[in-house]
Amino acid sequence: MRSSARKWLETQRAWVRKEQRHFEHKLHTRAWFPHVPLAILVGFQGVLHILMGLGSLHSLMRLLAAPSLTTLAGGVGILRIGAASHLAIGVLLVVVAFGMLWRSRVAWVMAFLLTLAMVALVFSPLSRVSRPLEIFSIVQLLLLLATRRSFGRTSLATATLFALTALLLTLGYGTFGSMFLGDGFQPHINSYTDAVYFSVETMSTVGYGDITPVTREARLFTISLIALGLGVFATALPTIAGPLIDKRLLNLIEPRRKTKMKRVAHIIVVGDGALAQDAARALVARGLIVTQIVAEKPATDEQSDMDTLVGDGSDAKLLIRANVETARAVLALSDDDSYNAFVVLAAKEMNPELRTVAAVSDTRNTGRVARTRPDVLLTLPLLGGELLAMALSGEEIKTDALITELLKLG
Repeated sequence: MRSSARKWLETQRAWVRKEQRHFEHKLHTRAWFPHVPLAILVGFQGVLHILMGLGSLHSLMRLLAAPSLTTLAGGVGILRIGAASHLAIGVLLVVVAFGMLWRSRVAWVMAFLLTLAMVALVFSPLSRVSRPLEIFSIVQLLLLLATRRSFGRTSLATATLFALTALLLTLGYGTFGSMFLGDGFQPHINSYTDAVYFSVETMSTVGYGDITPVTREARLFTISLIALGLGVFATALPTIAGPLIDKRLLNLIEPRRKTKMKRVAHIIVVGDGALAQDAARALVARGLIVTQIVAEKPATDEQSDMDTLVGDGSDAKLLIRANVETARAVLALSDDDSYNAFVVLAAKEMNPELRTVAAVSDTRNTGRVARTRPDVLLTLPLLGGELLAMALSGEEIKTDALITELLKLG
């Protein structure tokens, strides 16, 4: 009974994954989801904070016009810090949102850490925001955490640009803020040199203690600067220096990876399953040049020597990167029959003379995949039955000849 229930559950999970994959390929969700909606969400949150900062500045101007000195003493400091904090976080979030459009890993890290600082800010005395905005910030934080695997691009140029931009904006916030509240520190901050020194010291969480905030406003400002510094300063330096150091060490340890495989007269294997993996290894073992396209980056280094691209095999841009124009064949060997059909259609459209192979896992989809007119329709259940019959009847199975005949690569 338990075995039947387990099999039924596995069948339902497989069906859900298959339908999800079909839906993704039909709407081309991998090209825009989830990074584009999430970038829009982060950018919208940044705009909201900019508007709140401008609103705090307006309230500050009205407060400065009030005749009551008591009101001035109690409200000017907090309004100054609140306005500056909202503006700094808002501008940083808008900048980071552009990086998230390119699936930048650095942009995601900065967005996550800034959202943490933002959640802390809305619950602090620096800002009095509405309950919906607090909930919005928490939801954004959870969405960022749930979609962390969708942001894997680590371009050094893009990472350096966004890291330096965020670092300079935060440093500017710390410098001008500490100059504004210079009398609230002991000793007083009266020069931009001291302001920059205090900002770097605070952002890097070194804290020598030679300059100490003594007033309530200065302490609140220091708290906001530490929160921003943890999200920006601690991320910027590893982002800029880390890839350079890692690349240098990798070149010293494995100098053979300096040579890049030439994608000419090669075979493109599309798929993540066991069939695609085994086929790619078998072709490489026979001395053929293979480029494999997988949906997700392999978790292990088993294919470290394989020329691998990560993405949608039916995407024209990715096929151009794989040099489909100069390829000898495209093998669509994923577990999803509809995906294989889309791959064949895209490859044929870009190179009509290209030889294509499409695998069919479910015999009910044979006719649909056949309409894409692949050169070889690899119906796995039928092929397995045929090979089993050959083995039982005593016929010799020559795998090399079978592959050569199917792909005509000899």
